[in-house]
Amino acid sequence: MTVLLLLLAAQIAPQSADLPNRQPQLATDGTHLVLTYGAGNGVFFAKSNDAGKSWSAPVVVSSQGKLSLGMRRGPRIAMTPEAIVISAVVGAKGGGADGDLIAWRSVNGGKTWSSGKAINDVPAAAREGLHTMASGGKGILFATWLDLRGKGTRLYGSTSIDGGATWSSNTLVYESPSGSVCECCHPTTAIDARGRIFVMFRNSIDGNRDMYLVRSDDGGKTFGPAAKLGSGTWKLNACPMDGGGLQIGADGAPLTIWRREGEVFLSAGAHLEQRIGAGRHPILASTPRGPALAWTEGKQLKVVPPGQKDALTFDSNAAYPSMVALSSGAVVLAWEQTGAIVVKALD
Repeated sequence: MTVLLLLLAAQIAPQSADLPNRQPQLATDGTHLVLTYGAGNGVFFAKSNDAGKSWSAPVVVSSQGKLSLGMRRGPRIAMTPEAIVISAVVGAKGGGADGDLIAWRSVNGGKTWSSGKAINDVPAAAREGLHTMASGGKGILFATWLDLRGKGTRLYGSTSIDGGATWSSNTLVYESPSGSVCECCHPTTAIDARGRIFVMFRNSIDGNRDMYLVRSDDGGKTFGPAAKLGSGTWKLNACPMDGGGLQIGADGAPLTIWRREGEVFLSAGAHLEQRIGAGRHPILASTPRGPALAWTEGKQLKVVPPGQKDALTFDSNAAYPSMVALSSGAVVLAWEQTGAIVVKALD
């Protein structure tokens, strides 16, 4: 019989009632746990050395410009051997009128941060505000975003191999034959131990809003053909605003979780799908015992621990969860709760 231990929750309270903490994102190097989130136009950082039980006082990474925030917009964070890197879309006007994908780095564990550096090489091309960033094998750090440098929405990306100090020229990751990918569903990326880069995104082809997966074998210089995920399709003349989760499984293969209509599906292959339950905003974390799954059903945060089938209700007032797995086997989640960021681990 599996015994699940729910550790006490930690809470990062907002600075004030009119500046709620939003869009938390976790990252780990297997041992250390780091967190970023947005509040107003500020990007914040905190660190935990005890699997999320306690946190350092939040540090302001940046408070310049208008920060894209909400609906999975907001900062992203990754840990590399050289630095901790945070990225976010910031503009002078904000609200989609302008915006560049900016990266900041810390080489002293998050105590101080560099000035921001733009990743997109066409000004305002990242103004939609939706992006993803991840680190992985061969020291690769990769960011990809919904790009508006031309007519329609495309996926562009950039690679860093020095912990965010410099970034490559932008590369076209994918463009839809119908002229645009889904215009406001966030992409997700993961990098395996061999340095292969996987990007999942919601496509838009002939009115179908389905999830696709694309891969680069050369460090983000080029990407192969995109493969549709799942056996079903979603005919929709609108954007679901839901991008899903992507991790590298214990077997080294990509594992994805995503939404179609009102249902959440898990996929371990291009055309395989397993219905998980009703909900939206699904995420996952890979562990040696199998994946941990999480999503929201209304305001309820549902979690399926590794190796189990039944979902637990973690919170009845939650939004936009993030989740990582530590090398100890613990899985840590963070989410929005009425202006605060709540962090809880299961073991």
